[in-house]
Amino acid sequence: MNKGLIGRKVGMTQIFDEQGKVIPVTVIEAGPCTVVQVKTVETDGYNAVQLGFGEVKEHKVNKPVKGHFAKSKLTPKKHLREFRLNSLENINVGDELKADTFTAGDKLDIQGISKGKGFQGVIKRHGQSRGPMGHGSMYHRRPGSMGPTSTPGRVFKGKKLPGHMGRETITIQNLEVVRVDLDKNVILVKGSVPGAKGAILKLKTSVKSK
Repeated sequence: MNKGLIGRKVGMTQIFDEQGKVIPVTVIEAGPCTVVQVKTVETDGYNAVQLGFGEVKEHKVNKPVKGHFAKSKLTPKKHLREFRLNSLENINVGDELKADTFTAGDKLDIQGISKGKGFQGVIKRHGQSRGPMGHGSMYHRRPGSMGPTSTPGRVFKGKKLPGHMGRETITIQNLEVVRVDLDKNVILVKGSVPGAKGAILKLKTSVKSK
């Protein structure tokens, strides 16, 4: 059965396994998430559950969102995410999901927004090499040739140029849950996940795990 949660990236650390090997892990505050809406094939054409995460003051929520939560008789949540599920058995509006949704050994796909780097040149953005650094070369960190002049008379699509870097939605697949701490409501995932500390993450059962 596939499962999902909304989490917040706390940061990275390392732990030791039974053999004394160091495992780099990301600490994720997993929930608590409230079931805000349950979608079924009969009503919406597919099975899904909408989860809410994080507290928000009611005066900061607009009227459509207030009405959405009022329909479920719930207090507004700051973040909403939808998860498609194979089965909706034993899932009801108002249920609370915590870190114990996942167990050690589970494989997850984790989606988040990467760190924003601002406007960057081609060396940092695309990994291109610089030109000679002698004063006479006049070609140090520029993007390179733009292509032919009169024919076709334009820059080809896909040309690697300077521009905005980062702040993209990224999904990292098949990350292993190393440990679940229900007392602190966190899970430890082997490896890194997208985003800076405090970033909101979407955790779901991996689609490619064996």
